[in-house]
Amino acid sequence: MKIAFLGPQASFTQLATTQLFPDEELLPQANILDCFTAVENGEVDKAVVPLENSIEGTVSMTLDYLYKTPSIKIEAEAVMPIAHHLMIHSENRIEDIKQIYSHPQALAQSFHFLDTQYKTVQRQDFSSTAAAAKHVSENPELKIAAVANQYAASLYGLKIINRNIQDFEQNHTRFIVISKQQNFYTNDSLEILGKKSGLLITLPEDHAGGLHQVLSVFAWRKMNLSKIESRTLKTGLGNYFFFITIVGKWHPVLYENALEELKSIHAEVDFLGNYQEFLLES
Repeated sequence: MKIAFLGPQASFTQLATTQLFPDEELLPQANILDCFTAVENGEVDKAVVPLENSIEGTVSMTLDYLYKTPSIKIEAEAVMPIAHHLMIHSENRIEDIKQIYSHPQALAQSFHFLDTQYKTVQRQDFSSTAAAAKHVSENPELKIAAVANQYAASLYGLKIINRNIQDFEQNHTRFIVISKQQNFYTNDSLEILGKKSGLLITLPEDHAGGLHQVLSVFAWRKMNLSKIESRTLKTGLGNYFFFITIVGKWHPVLYENALEELKSIHAEVDFLGNYQEFLLES
């Protein structure tokens, strides 16, 4: 199979994808949209993209494209611990560094450390942590550093100056496997954390008690919701869709009746699939 992932090489998403699909052809993509487009156009069989970080929250672009491409479903979730390191070119000294490059989320997740230890050094957003590491390796004359992972340092021959600079020890990212089929991904070599189901729900109009009606569908059936998040429809202020995650084993009759009740109150429902959540290594 061909599996797309948010690249470039040595990105955290590649580390996750390698564990999920160790024997498949992995194809890096420049951004999350390209991952969705590759799946939708049939260029790849599946893709792996980040969904949520325990420090910075939901990756809004992933939610937006799940909504915009209803043909795409979720096959699995995977949680991976995230460790950030500060690295420089082997020809440089940390005292001479003028800028620190990385993905905005990596810089945000290491904000307090960088602000304390390198307060006077300018921080610069980059498309990904791996791309930042690659840029540092190719431009020693710029006197720049990168925040990236261990694999990126090894791949691009960089020297790690500070390890584990993330501000919180419990820093994890949740990834999802997406495809155009409602397949049920399995992997006997990975630890299973639990089972989930995902829904995208749009209310027919903004009215008092509308969201309460939706939540009541789950409440009286004692369906446990681990996540409910609103995202703007981009059609005007106050217009939203909701991403809902249900925890637990899929019960066909109970859950399908819930979907039918949601439709009966004129809510638009996109069922993203029922799937397992796996634990990955950092």
